[in-house]
Formats: sequence, structure tokens, C-alpha cells
Amino acid sequence: MAGRLEGKIALVTGIGAGIGQGIALRFAREGATVIGCDISEQWAEATVAQAREEGLALSSLHPIDLTKPADVQRYVDHAGAVHGRIDILVNAAAIAPHMTPVAQMDYEREWMPTMVGEVDLVFLAVKAAWPWMTKVGGGSIVNFASVNAFRGSTNTGMVAHCAGKAAVMAMSRQIAVEGGPHGIRCNTIAPGMVQTAATAAAGTSTGEIAERIKARLLIKRLGVPEDIANAALFLASDESTWITGTNLSVDGGVTAV
Repeated sequence: MAGRLEGKIALVTGIGAGIGQGIALRFAREGATVIGCDISEQWAEATVAQAREEGLALSSLHPIDLTKPADVQRYVDHAGAVHGRIDILVNAAAIAPHMTPVAQMDYEREWMPTMVGEVDLVFLAVKAAWPWMTKVGGGSIVNFASVNAFRGSTNTGMVAHCAGKAAVMAMSRQIAVEGGPHGIRCNTIAPGMVQTAATAAAGTSTGEIAERIKARLLIKRLGVPEDIANAALFLASDESTWITGTNLSVDGGVTAV
């Protein structure tokens, strides 16, 4: 099928690379008008240039720091003012969490920045988009949890990351409850290990750690951004209008065993 998001106004954060980039391009290819953002002006411009070459409706406001309320409000209100409404919000931006064991984790320098970078930025974007969505009778919000909302890791210290992603999942259920009367749906995607520049830089999608992860998977490969974009497309589209408050695990089967 083509044009599954035809006529939709979609906000996608973190379009400069990885999952956010994959979702933004996929949504635009399916007919959405996509307004993205990224903290990196260089990366955002590269994504916009790629979309331009394909003739896609994808623009970006950058640089935007999604941990700063004023930046988030400026981004969302820009999109709403230009297009008059917001139909879809995908909180795909990722800020690298601090992977430190609980006994060594510093509260101010590691725990709090991870919570702000994984939980607060989702709350801020949802709050800013809420009046634009209620104005047109609803919309779809897609947030990102993780397999680490369900399980710990023996590969690296993930106490803050596990807590942050579990919080996003719980918060999203409540957003679905509060959004129901307004026609606002909210769901989460919980990816497994996805091959991106960020996970490669962290050493988790290559080498020995990647091999240990693949050994636990039912489908013996790591994920790619397109796997996640496919799931986000379904949850953002009108194909899922009776789905809210739920989580879709896209993880090669790792949480099944």
C-alpha cells in the first residue's frame, strides 16, 4: 500500500540519524508532511537534503534541544502555526544514556541527565502538542520504550536506562487514558538492539556484545531503522485507530524467551 499517511501532519524528533531519520523519511514517502527537528544542524540538513532529492515533504527546525522546554515549545508551535494542526507526534529522539552500574552511578552527572534525556523530553513534547491535537479532534502519539523496560542487561550497567524506558511506557499508558476523550491515541514501541551510528559508537551493535545479543534472538539478526519505521507507520496510521495504551515489541523475539 502507498499513501498510508496521505494528508497527515507529522512531527518526528531526532531526524538527523538512526531511528528518527528512518521514520521521518518513511512517513514522508507515505504522503505525510513531516516536520522534524534535531540538535545537530548538520545531520538534520543532510536528512532534509535526502528528502528533497526524493521530492518529499520533509522540513526541519534545528538546532532544537528537546531537554529545554522553550525549545520544545518553539518547535511544536512552529509546526502547528504553519500547518494549523498536528496529527502525529513521534518522539524518536534519543540522548545517549549513562551506562553505569548502580553502585558507581553519580546522581547529578549521570542519573538525572539520563532521566531528563529519556523521560522529560517525551513529556515536554506531548504537553506542547496536546492543544494542537485536541484542536482537530485527536491524533496519534508514538513514544519509545525499550526491551530494557522488561529486562536487565548483563552486558553493561543499565539501571538508569531501564528505569527511564519503563517510565516512558507507564507514562504513555496514562497519556492514552487522558487522551481517549479527546481522540488522542498513545502507544509505545520497544525496540531491541538496532544498528545505528549511536549503537555502533557505544560498542553494543558490533563485536562480542552484538554476538551475545544475537544468540538470544529468535530471528538471528540485529534490527535496522526500517524495522522500527514499519511499526511506527502502523501505529501512526488510520490502520490502528482501535489501538491505544499498548506497547509493540520489535526485538527479534528477545522478550519472548
